Amino acid sequence: KALVADKGYDSWRLVDLIARTGGCANIPTRRHVKNKRVVPPELYRERNRIERFFCRLKQFRRAATRFDKLARNYMATLNLASLRIWLRHVESTP
Repeated sequence: KALVADKGYDSWRLVDLIARTGGCANIPTRRHVKNKRVVPPELYRERNRIERFFCRLKQFRRAATRFDKLARNYMATLNLASLRIWLRHVESTP
């Protein structure tokens, strides 16, 4: 229903395509564009959290370079890496 992206995906063609399919584009406009779109800050913060998670996930070499040939093995690798990231987060919170 809602697509949240960064300024790199700011194009009216993409926004129109999302609107035609029944979604809502939450993409901030680049600074040189005259017609600015309003993006809820809470929604954009969530996008940032997800992007930071994927950056952490790429630190696991096996997941980033996709050594596994089978999809089920690759998903298992992603699950283990995600679990490790989550456990680090849980341990660091008081």
